[in-house]
Amino acid sequence: MSGHSRWSQIKRKKGKADVQRGKLFSKILREITVAARNGGGDPKANMRLKAAIESAKEANMPQDNIKRAIQKGTGELPGESYEEITYEGYAPGGVAVLIRVLTDNRNRTAPEVRHTFERFGGNMGASGAVAWMFERKGVIRVDATKIAEDDLLAKALDAGATDMTREEKVFEITTGPGEMDAVRGALEAARVPVVEAEVTFVPQSTVRVEGKDAPQVLRLIEALEELDDVQAVYGNYDIPDEVMEAITV
Repeated sequence: MSGHSRWSQIKRKKGKADVQRGKLFSKILREITVAARNGGGDPKANMRLKAAIESAKEANMPQDNIKRAIQKGTGELPGESYEEITYEGYAPGGVAVLIRVLTDNRNRTAPEVRHTFERFGGNMGASGAVAWMFERKGVIRVDATKIAEDDLLAKALDAGATDMTREEKVFEITTGPGEMDAVRGALEAARVPVVEAEVTFVPQSTVRVEGKDAPQVLRLIEALEELDDVQAVYGNYDIPDEVMEAITV
């Protein structure tokens, strides 16, 4: 399992996400509010807001919740003021970790992130320590059981994609961050079975992780993801499938 892809993680953690639906809703609503604050309340003109609303719909969030979060972002309703921060560090085995945070109190969040790194055998780094190892890209995931690889590759390249790979039962199509929405729209118009699309941080190279480091890396990643202020965690780990199958995090 490659660290930039959340597909395996999503499947593995779905039960936990269902139990923690309230926390999931909170993170999505926070993203909607900040996206609306920074880019306006119209999802047609605000790609980040559109992606956040799609995440909300995938989580079966009520429409009223989405509307209120947008209104808080645009100032129509009172709401919290969130600061966007990126934290960086290392997991066991020399794995680089990038953490995206939305917080209303950095004096609370920074110690929580640092403590989590230390608790699970990692180290929090200074700003710029690992960010250079990642590139911001659009990633579109397609159900590999419902479309032929050659057919999808032709459609993806015609739509403006830059690369395509396969992971388990999904194809991953890579685009520039600004082109992701247009490529997704073109694929959906061509009736391609898109499962998920996001602008994410992709590592330029990966670190193979095996042995005792593998479960430690996953425990650290999941512990960071569960922090209230953390929106997303990216790592450059590459854990072989057979090792993943033997791990119970």
